[in-house]
Amino acid sequence: MPAPRLEIDLTKIHHNASRLVAQFASQGISVTGVCKATLGMAEVANTMRDAGVHYLADSHIENIESMRRDGVCAAMMLIRSPMLSQVARVVATADISFNTEIEVIRHLSAAAHKTNRVHGVVLMVELGDRREGIMPHDVLTVVRETLHLPNLVLKGIGTNLACRNGICPDVTNMAELSALADLIEATFEIKLELVSGGNSANVDWGLGQASVGRINNLRLGESILLGCETSHRQPIAGLYTDAFTLVAEVIESNIKPSKPRGVVAQTAFGGVATVFDRGLVMQSILAIGRQDIDPDGLVAPTGIEIMAASSDHLIVESEVTSLPVGAEVAFELNYSALLLAMTSPFVAKIIKLDPRRMPVSAHLSLPNAYLVSQIPPALLQS
Repeated sequence: MPAPRLEIDLTKIHHNASRLVAQFASQGISVTGVCKATLGMAEVANTMRDAGVHYLADSHIENIESMRRDGVCAAMMLIRSPMLSQVARVVATADISFNTEIEVIRHLSAAAHKTNRVHGVVLMVELGDRREGIMPHDVLTVVRETLHLPNLVLKGIGTNLACRNGICPDVTNMAELSALADLIEATFEIKLELVSGGNSANVDWGLGQASVGRINNLRLGESILLGCETSHRQPIAGLYTDAFTLVAEVIESNIKPSKPRGVVAQTAFGGVATVFDRGLVMQSILAIGRQDIDPDGLVAPTGIEIMAASSDHLIVESEVTSLPVGAEVAFELNYSALLLAMTSPFVAKIIKLDPRRMPVSAHLSLPNAYLVSQIPPALLQS
């Protein structure tokens, strides 16, 4: 197989998505599957759709366009406020966009009117994380103008937390969003279809409440793909955390002094390395680096420690024995490492699936993607 590669287990992604869909359905909450970490890969998008997610979402219109070209049939959301330069593309491709600026909403209306389309709008409200969002006291003003713009439908309101400042979703801020939904409906005598409470950071809150108020939708990416909530990066019970595995190949292996020799200056990416003299160490170099992954987001196998990374070298040390040249090392990834690995053209994407559950497509959506038929051992015994 090619290396480096990202092995993608569609069966595990399907399991995670379907389980979350079922759990949140019991709370009256629909799930939007967020595809941005997989670069709009159609195979992953279709897996989420087949698992029961209500919408598919991405922050890049390019990924939504790619999913459309690859035949993904689902309602699509653009969950980053559209750029003015892209409003025509947004209206042509996305069913719904999340918005914070009335000027952008006006341009969406004009683009939709010009092409005789109807575009859905969700207004994002700022509730403490200080990233995107209309301030609560300005929401009614924006709603009023949006309702009067042609070729637009106000689908609902939403908020985003736990990104810029890590503010947790809780009873207080979710109740505030619910109250805003009630106020909008009472003021304008309308019914909001969506009250989107947030992202994978909302998992513990959403599954732990007797009542979730007006919240009826969550946008889940990391919890589906990596099986963890994002407030504390804890695994979610019953979900797989290893649907993605990064495999890299050893290109050098030797015993070397741990202490550098010579005059110390900046490293390749700035800063000065702090290294302690630990004597001779068993060092190996793998053919992957910061251009392809976030080294801080990799979890190495037991007995191997990641020491450093440059643009195209990952340096590890092994405790007991050296890794022979040509050997492969498999790493688990966090969300940051997954984003970069999926984006890198130098990392092959290996799609693993159980053909008894999912049909094999003759067309793969990414140019460096490959298909491997895999039936998990547990299923073989069933």
